[in-house]
Amino acid sequence: MVAENKDNLIKQTIHVLAPLSFGEGPGVRKKNKTMKSKINEIQLLKNSNMSKITLILLSISTFLFLSCGKETKETTTNEPAIAVKVSGISADTNGEFVTASGKIEAENSANVSTRMMGYVTKVHAKVGQKVSAGQLLVSINNTDLQAKKAQVDASILQATAGYNNAKKDYERFTALFNQQSASQKELDDMTSRYEMAKAGLEGAKQMRNEVMAQFSYSNITAPFSGEVTNTFVKEGDMANPGMPLVSIEGASHLQVTAMVSESDITSIKNGMNVKVLVKSTNQEISGKVSEVSGSAKNTGGQFLVKINLINAGSKVLSGMFVNVQFPVANKPQAATVASDKVLVPENALVRQGQLTGIYTIGNGNTAILRWLRIGKSFGNQVEVLSGLSANEQYIVSAEGKLYNGAKVSIN
Repeated sequence: MVAENKDNLIKQTIHVLAPLSFGEGPGVRKKNKTMKSKINEIQLLKNSNMSKITLILLSISTFLFLSCGKETKETTTNEPAIAVKVSGISADTNGEFVTASGKIEAENSANVSTRMMGYVTKVHAKVGQKVSAGQLLVSINNTDLQAKKAQVDASILQATAGYNNAKKDYERFTALFNQQSASQKELDDMTSRYEMAKAGLEGAKQMRNEVMAQFSYSNITAPFSGEVTNTFVKEGDMANPGMPLVSIEGASHLQVTAMVSESDITSIKNGMNVKVLVKSTNQEISGKVSEVSGSAKNTGGQFLVKINLINAGSKVLSGMFVNVQFPVANKPQAATVASDKVLVPENALVRQGQLTGIYTIGNGNTAILRWLRIGKSFGNQVEVLSGLSANEQYIVSAEGKLYNGAKVSIN
C-alpha cells in the first residue's frame, strides 16, 4: 500500500514538472537541462524511501521559485522608459486680470401677467416659439367685461340723447334771451342743464375707455419681439392678478450678469473691454462693461456688473454660466500677491471618475500620479487650488501610455 502511494506521488510530480519551460536563450537552456536531470533522478529513486523523494521535491520547488523571481526582475529592469515632455507650473503673479463668475441672460426679459381674475381660455404660444411685439399670447375669459361694455354703451346712448336735448333747449333760450323774450334766470337754468348733460356724456365715454382697457388684460400680448421661454398656465387654469402667465426674452441682445468681490470692484470701470469664457462650449467671446453697481447692500457683499456681449453667435444661449476676465494692468502689488493663481493646461490633466490628477516626475525619473483640487477655467488652462506648488514639474505629453511608477525619459 505504501509503495503504491509512493508511485502515485512520483507520477504526479513528473506530470507537473515535465511541461515546464523557461523560454529561449543560453541561461534558459541551462535551466531546462537542470530540470530534466531532476526528473530523471526522481524516476531512478522510485524504489527509494519517501524522505529522499520529499527532499528532492523541495529542492526543485526552491529552484523554480528563485529562477522565476530572477526572470521577473530582469524583465522589469529591462522595460524601456517612456519619452515625456515636462513643464513647470505657470503662476499668475502678474495680476493681468480679475476673474468673476457670471450668467448669460437676455437684455430684454419679462414675465407677462394680468390684472384681472378669470379662467384661461387658450394659450396661443409654446415654449421656444418666436413671437413679435403685439402678438397674442394668452386669452382669458372676459364675459363679465363684455356685459360691462354693453352697460356702458347703453349709458352713452342715454347720455347722448340727454345732451342733444339740453343743447337744443340752450340754443332756443339763448335766442329768446337775445330777443328779450326770456329772463336771465331761465337762460341760466338752461345753461346749467346743458353743461350737466355734456359732462354726463363725457363721463359715460370715459367709462367705456376704462372697460376697453380691461380687455387688454384679458388678451395678453407680447411686449416686445423675442422668444417664449416658459409658460406657467394651461387652458382651464384660473388666472389671478399679478400671477405670471408667460415668460418671454428678447434673444437678439444678450448680456452677462457677474458678481465681483469688494477687493476687485475698484479696478473695474464702465466701458471696459473684457473676455467672456462660456464653460459649456469652451468658447471665448468679447464683451464690454455696461453697468457697474456702486453698492453691495442687497447682493451679499458682492457688486453687480453687467457686460454686453459682442457677436455672441447662435450657440450662446441665455442661462449659460461663464467666467469673465477683467483686464487690470494697474492693480496694486499687494492685491496681486493675494490673488496668485497656479495654472496648468487642460490636456495635461488625468480624469478618473470624479477625481482629477496630473503626472509629476518622481525619484529615479518615474511618473507619479498626483491628485488635484482644481478651480476655475481660463481658456485652455485650469486653476490648481491644491496638490501642486509653483516649483514642481508635471508631464505635459507622453509618447506612450503612462501609469503610476512608469519609467520616463525627459525630452
